[in-house]
Amino acid sequence: MTISTLPHPKIDAQLTKNLINNKWVDSIHGRTFETINPATGEVICKVAQADAIDVDRAVEAARTAFTTGDWSKLSPRDRGRLLYKLADLMETHQEELAQLETLDNGKPITESRTIDLPLAIACYRYYAGWADKMHGKTIPVDGSFFSYTRHEPIGVVGQIIPWNFPLLMQAWKLAPALAMGNTVVLKPATQTPLSALRVGELILEAGFPPGAVNILPGSGSVVGTAIARHPDIDKVAFTGSTEVGHRILEAAAQTNLKRVTLELGGKSPNIVLADADLDAAIEGAHFGLFLNQGQCCTAGSRLFVQKSCYEEFISRSIERAKNRIVGDPFDPKTEQGAQVSQTQFNRIMHYIESGMREGAQLRYGGNRVGDRGFFIQPTIFSDVRDNMTIAREEIFGPVMSIIPFETIEEVVQRANATQYGLAAAVWTRDITKAHAIAHRLQAGTVWINCYDALDPAAPFGGFKQSGIGRELGEYGLHEYTEVKTVTVKLS
Repeated sequence: MTISTLPHPKIDAQLTKNLINNKWVDSIHGRTFETINPATGEVICKVAQADAIDVDRAVEAARTAFTTGDWSKLSPRDRGRLLYKLADLMETHQEELAQLETLDNGKPITESRTIDLPLAIACYRYYAGWADKMHGKTIPVDGSFFSYTRHEPIGVVGQIIPWNFPLLMQAWKLAPALAMGNTVVLKPATQTPLSALRVGELILEAGFPPGAVNILPGSGSVVGTAIARHPDIDKVAFTGSTEVGHRILEAAAQTNLKRVTLELGGKSPNIVLADADLDAAIEGAHFGLFLNQGQCCTAGSRLFVQKSCYEEFISRSIERAKNRIVGDPFDPKTEQGAQVSQTQFNRIMHYIESGMREGAQLRYGGNRVGDRGFFIQPTIFSDVRDNMTIAREEIFGPVMSIIPFETIEEVVQRANATQYGLAAAVWTRDITKAHAIAHRLQAGTVWINCYDALDPAAPFGGFKQSGIGRELGEYGLHEYTEVKTVTVKLS
């Protein structure tokens, strides 16, 4: 497999530093870490590695901005204007940002251009419009009183984003927090810091006041922990694994009982009834599992197919996987790029080995592609049992498990028999069945005859150990506000 020599975006020196109080600075201790091109395994550049003392500096800047700085003096409408300006700048630099995302993450350039960037820009614009509309209510209380509520910003927010959708997750975090008047200390993933830092440059260009947004690349164990434990951070928002989410929640409770929202792992059931449009269901299942190399928290990795169409579904899914183009992320024809890192590559291969060892039938794939970078074939298992590791644990890779079922009652019970509850889908021509199943599934999002249909206006989050709170939509704004009641005695 040949990796493209097309020109990649130039890495400006500022993109390798911390952004604190609108200034690009090295970490206090001067340490750096390497960010790797997943398609080649080669070093892209070295990035400043923040430490706990850098978190202290960023929090101080964010606190000053929130309490006495220029950010605190902005009206909601002016905050909205800044978010609109940022969205416009991202649109102007859309191709550069898409290339940077593909370079650092390994995802196909087509996905960066047509999914990640448009959704991120739309998110900023959506919340820009909300900035001056999140108002309170007047309440008719007993007695001679006038009572009303105010929706006020929480304060300084620590945000920790993952590596699978760096630009999109940055937008999901920053946009609602800033729209409501909070200030932010954001930690991008160590695997993918570059696009977050480039957006930091655009934030400065848009005219955000000092301290409103601070960006600290660094390890989760150091910077993430420091954010979660910091006594002057009022809220922490995290997207990542359930295991780390537990640690974030525990650390947050040890200091100031800060507000917490968590968007965590998933093992989403994708249910195909025999009366479904199989063409649409097969393509939808393929998209819902293999998008972003399978590195999606919503991935439909438990694919339940009714027995009467089970074998046909498997054979046609194999043919679709065989035609999937795996290769150079910068080739517009590529459908599947590289896994984000050697660690993630090894983790996925371990799960493939466990599936074979525990008796699932490997029907296609399971091997490395090429001899450099972190590419894995789209992989399909059939005859997967609910107690197998690949049916219980989040793989976060291009591994499809196709599981047979007979009745609706049975599949609903099996779909809900998991610690997770992030997403689910149902494929059927019978809309009555679709709604009945959707209402019984324990998941924050249920798609009917579609998959991964996301929009900034539609709330997103998990049941059970898939998270706490919601992102996106009006619900996402509530996670960044405190409600204050004011009651006035009337004469």
